[in-house]
Amino acid sequence: MYLIVVGAGNIGTQLIDIATQSGNEVVVIERDRERAETAASQFDCLVLNDDATVQDTLVDAGIDQANAIISTTDRDATNIMICLLAGEFDVPNIVSVVHDPDHMSVFERIGANTMQNPQRLIAENLYRAVERPSVVDYMHIGETAEVFEIRVGTDAPIAEKTLSEAASEEIIADDMLIVAIERNGNEDPITPRGNTHIEPGDLVTVYSEQGAVPNVTDIFGQFKDHRTISEGK
Repeated sequence: MYLIVVGAGNIGTQLIDIATQSGNEVVVIERDRERAETAASQFDCLVLNDDATVQDTLVDAGIDQANAIISTTDRDATNIMICLLAGEFDVPNIVSVVHDPDHMSVFERIGANTMQNPQRLIAENLYRAVERPSVVDYMHIGETAEVFEIRVGTDAPIAEKTLSEAASEEIIADDMLIVAIERNGNEDPITPRGNTHIEPGDLVTVYSEQGAVPNVTDIFGQFKDHRTISEGK
């Protein structure tokens, strides 16, 4: 893909690293000279030390051939302007970081795909690591529903039971669905069936309409695990 990344700060730098290592053709636009020079020395890509809110800069970056533009600056107003300009060039995929949730609707109206404030996401992950340590990862769906991964503890009510047994004993609620099971580090996940046993240590992917609330996660017990959450994850 031909990608334009606006901003070479903390978020942009991680994105540039991932995009270039994945074999994409990447052009970076960074207004700050020092950041631009650092990005140019670190990554195999074209770096423009210029203002992305100026149309000519986007033209110089090759926006007419870009498959996507991703704006990662720390100012929503700047990101909005960049998304608007990208829309004029009919860029197929316009993505932006959104720092203020009140601005989300503005980005949606101009057709940009968004990622909410990354600091907020990190904070949520840190809080969940304390509140629900067994939850490894999660994704919001709508207002309350979530898909999450959780390790099964040895004391879990669902441990050593088949999914059919867990359902008949009302351990699994009607608004829950076990989507996949990873066991013993195997690359291929197990597709759950009624006669599939849940074992301690399994990494289970769960859909819950209630989200990863305690009465849902408690059925998987407590799995003691020490892990770190970093901005570069």
